[in-house]
Amino acid sequence: MIGYVTLGTNDLPRAAKFYDAIAGHFGVGRMMDFDTFIAWGEMAGAPGIAATKPFDGETASVGNGTMVALQVDGPEKVQAVYDTAIAEGGSDEGAPGPRGDDGFYAGYFRDPDGNKLNVFCMVAPKS
Repeated sequence: MIGYVTLGTNDLPRAAKFYDAIAGHFGVGRMMDFDTFIAWGEMAGAPGIAATKPFDGETASVGNGTMVALQVDGPEKVQAVYDTAIAEGGSDEGAPGPRGDDGFYAGYFRDPDGNKLNVFCMVAPKS
């Protein structure tokens, strides 16, 4: 279904530093690297993420209501990715923790350009 998600940036070197650090938690690196576009993941692997300067030359802006969700295998990994995002210039949008009683555990953050992401896992639901 989804091959990759692209987020706009006005500062590709800054975005590259941020997403290089995040991608390390997923065991992947850059799969494409051009002057205006970088994608992280594995060719023919799980969906990846990309940062790009807008093709039309206009300023990149954040989509209202748009969010990218990154799935990991446990709460410790949620915390690690969230901590890396904040350390690399991201901003907090909701500290890691359970959301509701259905086993959804997530932390929310914005990248340095203001794009909203979360990192999540599923845990045993509260009984």
